[in-house]
Amino acid sequence: MIGFLRGEVLFSDGYEIIINTVSGVGYQIYFSHLLSEGSYTGVFISHIVKEASEELYGFKSLRDKKMFELLTSVKGVGPKSAFNLMAALSTTQIIDAVINDDKKSLTKAPGVGAKAASQMILDLTKKIEKIKMYSNRSIQMPNVESEAIANFEQPLLFEEIVEVQETVHEIHDNALMQEAMLACKELGFKEDKIMPIASKILEQNTIQKAEQLVHLVLKEV
Repeated sequence: MIGFLRGEVLFSDGYEIIINTVSGVGYQIYFSHLLSEGSYTGVFISHIVKEASEELYGFKSLRDKKMFELLTSVKGVGPKSAFNLMAALSTTQIIDAVINDDKKSLTKAPGVGAKAASQMILDLTKKIEKIKMYSNRSIQMPNVESEAIANFEQPLLFEEIVEVQETVHEIHDNALMQEAMLACKELGFKEDKIMPIASKILEQNTIQKAEQLVHLVLKEV
């Protein structure tokens, strides 16, 4: 299953994008944000496999991807309806609408009626806040001349730039701890209870992302 793609934006109209990856394969993805053609981006992917087709839905952050997948787990809510809802409302707005029993906001998206909104609230009220444990960080990538990437004599140029970019974005332990603490607080846990557990986990494990740390902390609580 495809979970993430990165590459040059060949086409974008605010509903779909086509990304040309470094391997030379272009992927057509449902994506509700308008991107500059010729720029480079990284997109989190939810790969939907159907009997007669496959569809890729793209999101700026892991948190948005997980929200989409949670919405599609609701009876009667398909990928297109979930995608339309996320194009109309932010992940935070959807969380608030479900918690506050706000059917009116949930029905703003095409294809999401009162019945589907009621089912979302029924199915997700006790689950939806856990989405906050996932990172909301988008993947920023440098713009590079496409000719340089295509140059056969420099096949690693794009990968080298991406590697540098990922290094720049690597979160050190203090920043990792702060982000994890914020996520745990949003889930209702007190910092003085969570901090010792998180510190112990960081000492004993190599953690790259805050959501990994949060998952391990919640297992210990």
